[in-house]
Amino acid sequence: MKFETGTRRAILWAMAMLLASSLATVAGDKKDKPAPTQKVDSGSFGVFIKGQRVVTETFSVEQQNGASVIKSQLKETAGADPTSQKSQLEITPTGELLRYEWSQASGGSLTVYPNNDFLKETITTSPGGKPAEQPFLMPSTSAILDNNFFVQREVLVWRYLAADCKPEAGNLKCQQDPAEFGVLVPQDRTSLRVRLELVGKEKVSIRGAERELMRLNLAGENFSWALWLDDQDHFKLIKVAIPADNTEVVRD
Repeated sequence: MKFETGTRRAILWAMAMLLASSLATVAGDKKDKPAPTQKVDSGSFGVFIKGQRVVTETFSVEQQNGASVIKSQLKETAGADPTSQKSQLEITPTGELLRYEWSQASGGSLTVYPNNDFLKETITTSPGGKPAEQPFLMPSTSAILDNNFFVQREVLVWRYLAADCKPEAGNLKCQQDPAEFGVLVPQDRTSLRVRLELVGKEKVSIRGAERELMRLNLAGENFSWALWLDDQDHFKLIKVAIPADNTEVVRD
């Protein structure tokens, strides 16, 4: 992925983005000391189905030694396990996958990593069980969008804004057609293509208060989501609507 000067400025203008300082580090003297860990975003999302909270996702996005590390934990509202699922995604400054790990408290885990020019997934269905392997003919630049981890959608939006949008007269100007991304859904052991498109500013109700946020549409072959981000606060993801499932996701 090639970043022209204007695009670099757009990244820095758009957000304290997970890729921005890493790009600056790569461009600098390789003998410089590693930059300290920098927190880009952290918090939690409440997942609501028909108005009832069913899951809480607690997450963090950090820059560590030139890489971005995205951690997430899911806790079911009615579940006994303190953490029902957790994941850790590590990517390079240009968005290439270094490693992805997922596990659940009831047993089972998986890992995705680059293997030569493509990706490989290793799956363990039970503790001590023999792992199975599945290759994917996908480049390491493919995005990870695993089930139920909404912070990974935030990271994909940041990538879209950095690559396909630029500031113009105080607003973001994006390419006319939706941008397409190849993504891997590790828990489903499947790949797909998704489209992201900037819609514009909208007034949205967040916990009973009206806010003006930036809307993007995320769509695939069998789904269509609306995402709202705060362009006044580093383009953090604030809300997701999934009408087909009567589901809303709201930042706490």
